[in-house]
Amino acid sequence: MTFEVVNLYAAALGYLLGSIPFGLILTRMAGLGDVRNIGSGSIGATNVLRTGNRGLAAGTLILDAGKAAIAVLIARYYWGEVPAMIAGGFAFLGHCFPVWLSFKGGKGVATFIGILLALYWPVGLIFCAVWLLIALTQKMSSLASLTASVTAPLFAYSFSGTPLALTSALIALVLIFQHRSNIGRLIAGTEPKIGQGK
Repeated sequence: MTFEVVNLYAAALGYLLGSIPFGLILTRMAGLGDVRNIGSGSIGATNVLRTGNRGLAAGTLILDAGKAAIAVLIARYYWGEVPAMIAGGFAFLGHCFPVWLSFKGGKGVATFIGILLALYWPVGLIFCAVWLLIALTQKMSSLASLTASVTAPLFAYSFSGTPLALTSALIALVLIFQHRSNIGRLIAGTEPKIGQGK
């Protein structure tokens, strides 16, 4: 196969896996209805937590990270490092903009973690550490997510190099866009803290 065809396969693989809406599936299976009707309307772990079910939120986080990691690992095994990064990027896009849900998905934090862990795990662990530090000190999930995402390309460049840094930067830009309403509330001082309703 040509390089272009391989990359198309990687993109399709990533998007299809990334677009599986685990948060929506788990909450419906648990009899909690449509998670999009509460909180931020997102299908991600933070919004699933607003149902009050921590187990479902943890499951959503693990599965959303796992689907992206699997896309990266499959693409790397069959096609190499560049297709693996493409698969990761499209897994992120699939999660944020799933065609099955009218392109309205999650905000991508767990998916970003899965991508980083699969591409270069030390950077993924640093992302988690930054998120935890901000979340524990500031009690705001969105601020923790934005801080970890913005710093991820810097750590990626320092520990891995330019390709991972560029991949991380592009993903971070989309993640920032997905958090645009949170950014507005952070500036206004009205962003809810972890454990509070939206």
